Amino acid sequence: MTGALEGLVAAELARPVDPRITAMAAAIAARHPGAEAVLFYGSCLRAGDLDGLMLDFYLIVSDYGRAFDRRWLATANRLIPPNVFPFEHDGLAAKYAVLSAADFARLASPATRNVSVWARFAQPSRLVWQADEAAADRAVATVACAAPTLLAAARPMVADRIDALDLWREAFALTYAAELRAERSNRAGSVVDAEPDRYRTFTAPALEAAGLAAEVGEIVTFAKSATPADRAAGTRAWARRRREGKALTLLRLAKASATFAGGIDYLAWKINRHAGTTIAITPWMRRWPIAGAATLLPKLLRGKAVK
Repeated sequence: MTGALEGLVAAELARPVDPRITAMAAAIAARHPGAEAVLFYGSCLRAGDLDGLMLDFYLIVSDYGRAFDRRWLATANRLIPPNVFPFEHDGLAAKYAVLSAADFARLASPATRNVSVWARFAQPSRLVWQADEAAADRAVATVACAAPTLLAAARPMVADRIDALDLWREAFALTYAAELRAERSNRAGSVVDAEPDRYRTFTAPALEAAGLAAEVGEIVTFAKSATPADRAAGTRAWARRRREGKALTLLRLAKASATFAGGIDYLAWKINRHAGTTIAITPWMRRWPIAGAATLLPKLLRGKAVK
């Protein structure tokens, strides 16, 4: 069934997008020697809106040392992946994250507890630029690891018999709680509800690729019930993911202040948009973005703008 899942992923990645997206992807790839692939994902893909929003891309490169002309950027990307950069092209704004092909494969798999990559690529995405067919094949194989990783991690935390869409909703809710997020509490559900037929189609092959035997229809019935020990271990694992994930989010935000011009303004925009807040960034925060973010964070946590 792994082949069936890869077939679904390949077809989904190949679906057409607005030509402006492919043009932007090509322009992003041109900035970095050794670019292998560019993937488009996120809320703009789900909604189909581009104008006035910030598009989300992942750039996959062969090697960080080759991709960057400054050694410190390569080192930062290697130590705390990914680096994130703003980009504008043809009137559209975007941000793109940079990962090596090796890190992309690792972070989309059970080899990491961090949810950042496998949670995002268990959702729909598009392969909007590729260096060659070999790079495209690697991207498909890596993205096909994401959904099984998500469902295997979520299994101890869900009922033995569960609606297929609720399985995905609950799985994504776990991942949203494992990062510092500004999105509203129903965001995990809205991700699934944007394309319910897609998730129904992916359920059986993703479960089989994860090694989870189940009877799959509108309801998923797992062949093996989760034991109390399984559920206790799952609770501990997700508590650790939450602790590590939130700490890693802070590290990435601090790093982004050096790679993402205007990053603190983007952060405020995103929180205001998703949490309904009215955060205002002052000139001193722009000058000292790490200190500014550190000042904002306790207020945001107290007000539950981020969780």
